[in-house]
Amino acid sequence: MLAVGFWALGVVAVLAGIAVFVVDSMARATYALALSFVAVGLQLLFLQQNYVGVVTVLMMVMEMAIMAVYMVMFMGMNPALMPMSMVHGHKTAIGIAVATFVVLLAGILAIDWPARRGSPAPDVTRALGESLMGPLMLVMAVIAPVMVATIVAGVVLASHRTRYDRFGDDLSRRPADDPQPGGVGR
Repeated sequence: MLAVGFWALGVVAVLAGIAVFVVDSMARATYALALSFVAVGLQLLFLQQNYVGVVTVLMMVMEMAIMAVYMVMFMGMNPALMPMSMVHGHKTAIGIAVATFVVLLAGILAIDWPARRGSPAPDVTRALGESLMGPLMLVMAVIAPVMVATIVAGVVLASHRTRYDRFGDDLSRRPADDPQPGGVGR
């Protein structure tokens, strides 16, 4: 059953990764990318790499939330959902991807990999976390909410009016009070 779940998550990760380049809007591509990385993070949990799996899921959820805030802030939600091509420089991108794959494959095959020395730590997840973060874990735990608060405060301070202000506090003002005429309601 675990193997089926692991491979199912692998299929979800690959299909969601493909969807990033197939869907026709920034918002859908953002959600597909988040789904792909969350599936990979859950696969890491299946591999008992709890620290890396949880960090991957948390990082991607926060990153996509921040991206969604910026999409709404700079584009409004409608343009973020409007059809658009998510692939630019198609032939160049394919050429770079193939060249990168060939270089990495050549490196994998050409390098004389060292033999393992020593044995793994009793708790591999803890050892990985300590080697990645060292003594800075508490600092990162404090900085993370401060960064989120800074982003939210920046968005609030940057927009003196939101799209909902046009309709009044109870959203009943008709017609909308647009600061510059000629909007959607013309």
